[in-house]
Amino acid sequence: MPDLKRGASPRPPGRVFESDTPPILYVAKETEQMVEITDKEFKKLADYIRSHYGIFLKTEKQSLLNARLANVVEQHNFKSFSEYYDYVVSDASGLATSILIDKVTTNYTYFMREPDHFKYINEVALPNFERSLKDYDLRVWSAGCSTGEEPYTLAIILEEYFKQKKRWDKKILATDISTQVLNIAQKGVFEHRQIEMLPPMWKLNYFTKLDKNTYAVSDRLKKEVIFRRHNLVQNFSFHFRRKFHIIMCRNVMIYFDKKTRDMLVNSFYNITEPGGYLFIGHTESLDREATHYKYVAPAIYRKV
Repeated sequence: MPDLKRGASPRPPGRVFESDTPPILYVAKETEQMVEITDKEFKKLADYIRSHYGIFLKTEKQSLLNARLANVVEQHNFKSFSEYYDYVVSDASGLATSILIDKVTTNYTYFMREPDHFKYINEVALPNFERSLKDYDLRVWSAGCSTGEEPYTLAIILEEYFKQKKRWDKKILATDISTQVLNIAQKGVFEHRQIEMLPPMWKLNYFTKLDKNTYAVSDRLKKEVIFRRHNLVQNFSFHFRRKFHIIMCRNVMIYFDKKTRDMLVNSFYNITEPGGYLFIGHTESLDREATHYKYVAPAIYRKV
């Protein structure tokens, strides 16, 4: 496990795009008028998203939602957002709602994000479980896994910790509401810039170089992660066969209002094994009056 210092959270390098195209010196005679969402249509869509997926869109997000859905409305030749709404709620395939959720959420993540958490898991949580678990069955859930960087990071840390202890079952459940990001996660293919912050031995042992700029997660590591689509707030009922020792739900609850957050955290608590941990994002917090989890470190809580 590499030394992970507080505040040393690696971030992928940004990109600056510059255009060599000369400025356009004419004005088109006719321009396509973009469909504008009305206040009533925004409320209808926002209520639907909130009731089905727990995502709370404040009124100041109206123009942002308009912009993010504009190309979808245009592609389907909808004359209004009311037509788009009817399309979403009547689509039995689930594709329309999947695209809608992809548009309203930001799937931003990277390997070793918030490294203090992984340091804590390696140095505190895993030694605790190694001493206390007699059945050698460690159960971990990455809830809101996005494009897979978090569960693959977890899988590497577990592999490194237990590599001399072959009897341990340590598979990771990784879930997300977005089908699009799950497809990316399951492929496990990343650009060099996405893994360049990882220790050299990790890149050597757990990735295969496909070409100059592309790396694939090794098949051995892929077998340790089970990806599934899952809606965290659908009835707040989790029908898992056994409870989890580690739940990571980081930078997900920022989309929810307080009532939804409290209900979700309560559901997490009910499926956490005694002595198990909940990790949330550093910009998030739990209402300690509304949860039985006990605070142990920044953004780390435990069921005691």
